Formats: sequence, structure tokens, C-alpha cells
Amino acid sequence: MSRDWGSLFDIDTGPEDLLEHFDTEWFRGQRYRHLSDERHGVERGTALVGDVIVRGYPSMPRALVLEPAIRETFDGPVAIEEKLNGYNVRVARIDGDLLAFTRSGFVCPYTTRKVEALLDAEAFFDDHPEQMLCGELVGPENPYTDHDYSEVDEVGFYVFGIRHRETGTPMGVERRLDQCTTYGLDSVGHYGTFTPTAAVDAARERIDDLNARGREGVVLKSADGETALKYTTSAIHRADLEHAFELPFDYGRDFVFTRVIREAFQAVERGESPAAVRERARELGEAILEPAVETVRAVDAGDPVGETHTVRGDPRTIDDLLSYFHDQGLELHVEHDETDGDQRVVTFTKIAQSTRDKTRYYLEGGTIDE
Repeated sequence: MSRDWGSLFDIDTGPEDLLEHFDTEWFRGQRYRHLSDERHGVERGTALVGDVIVRGYPSMPRALVLEPAIRETFDGPVAIEEKLNGYNVRVARIDGDLLAFTRSGFVCPYTTRKVEALLDAEAFFDDHPEQMLCGELVGPENPYTDHDYSEVDEVGFYVFGIRHRETGTPMGVERRLDQCTTYGLDSVGHYGTFTPTAAVDAARERIDDLNARGREGVVLKSADGETALKYTTSAIHRADLEHAFELPFDYGRDFVFTRVIREAFQAVERGESPAAVRERARELGEAILEPAVETVRAVDAGDPVGETHTVRGDPRTIDDLLSYFHDQGLELHVEHDETDGDQRVVTFTKIAQSTRDKTRYYLEGGTIDE
């Protein structure tokens, strides 16, 4: 072994104790390893490509009530930025190749191709080879999330962080914004930097605007990028619940509980009247029941149920993506498969097997022990 991994990760355990938790994968003929769950304080999604470490992106705490959370978390300037609804991607250049790592540390063939096409990042990595770009890949044509943004026709990549590839140390907010401007990299929306007291009202104002537009929420960060909080809109809570109850037996009760609790705290924080709470409850109930009814009807009719996505790319990339999903044990139902110029466009559904099978069982007379 050419590196002292235990020392490099700043952990007390021996390298074998850590490395035994890494899964092995292959990409373009090269072996790499990734960590699916946090171990020994090393972040989920950390990857090892040869002798190169790509640190995982750290988890971010969530505020349920803005004012006390900001007061307890920050003692200096607070930057407010938009939180986008896509999937977390880290982009690093290794041996001259751009590689795109998903949150769990997979090198996704589709995402890597898209990042190569979207990013003109050679100059950035020439000057900063030790850094990685952390961003959100969003848009209607991606294989992981189905949230659309009016400003994105297919997919877009928006940087929300720049971190040292090996240590995970973040670049400060202002310097990161300057770097994005200098190198022509798209950045998430930045709403300004405020004192902790002023940040409360500024964040609430942004939340109201984002909620009205059906967008996800905000991230609040310290100036050095080391400390962060997220806070999400009621609109996204309902969208999450609608999605969950389209697949009611594939999402756990904890998923539902956390979003209902967020709504409860938000209603209290905003001092809503009884009428406003009733309206919030009505919208929440519709988000839960209506998609579940549609799913039961779909299964009863023999239609596929699951998460539907459309992807576009060169035929080889699409083949690699579909093979990647099959290797992960996913059952796919291809809805459309066509050629647009030199691009292959595929719409497919990731079958929600648990929801399909349990719903069918109950429709055929199965019972629940309660």
C-alpha cells in the first residue's frame, strides 16, 4: 500500500479497518473505491482513485426555526444562498480526466459526460489541481431527480462550494464566488452576506419568494464556508410528500414524519392564524392522499409505478447509464427510446418494486397486521 490512509484521514484506526468498508467499482477500465456510509469520521461518498483521495461532502444540519438556529450557529457574517433541488456532484480532475462523483461516491458515467460538456473547467483545474468543484446538477433531463427549473432546458451544473480534494477544507464564500466569476463557472444564487441578526429577516424574505415560486430553500454559511445550515420551503415539503406517496411503500415513515414536523414548526414560527394553519393542513393532506390514490389506481390498471426520468446523450453514455442502474439492482421500464440527431433520448421509469408488489398484494385481498 503506497499511502498511509489512516494518517491521511486523521483517524486513529488502522488503514485496514477503514478500507474494509470501501466498495470497489470500475469506471472506464479503472478501479476505484468509495465509502457508502460515514465511517470513523470519514464522510460518506469519499472515494479513492488510485492514490488520489476525493473527500465526501459533509452532511448539513437543518434549521426548523430560523432565528434561534442562526443565533446558536453563527457568531459572525452569514452568507445566504439558494438551495437547489437536484443532486449533489463533486467534480475533480484526476490524471487529466474530469470525474463526477455522486453523493455516495459513485463515478456516474452520465453525470461525468454531462459535466465534461457543461463545464469549461480546464483553466480552473490548471490553476487549482488540488481543488474539487461541489455543485448541484439540476434540470428535467437527469437520472436522479425530477424537479424542473424554468431556466434549465436539459441539465445545468451550479457550483455551491469549492473544497480541497484531499482534506475537504472549503474555500471561503467570497473567494469561491470570485473564482466562479474568473473561470466562468455557474454558481448558485447568492443573496448577500449579513450580520446574524439581519440574516434572519433576509432569509425569511428569500424563503417567501422561493416558496411562491415552488423552489427548495436557502443555505446559510459562515464566511469561511466551514459552518452551514439549510432551511426549506413549504412548497418543497409538499412536493417531497407528493413524491413519497406516489411510492408509499418505498419511502419510510421517517421521511414523512420529518416533513410534517417541518411544516408544524414553520407554522408556529410564522405565527400563522388558525385559518392559515387549516389551509396549510389542507394542502398537506392533498399532497399525501392524491398521489397515493393515483398510484393504487395505476397498479390496479397494470401500469408501471416508480420514478420517471428523461436523459439525453450519446448512445454509449446512455448505454453505460442504463447498465449502471441495472448493476445497482434497479428494475427499469423504458417508456420512450428515440434518436435526436446524434443524441439518444430515453425516458424510463425506475420501478418501485416494493410499492408495486405490496399494492398488488392488498388489491388482491392481502391484509395488514396492525
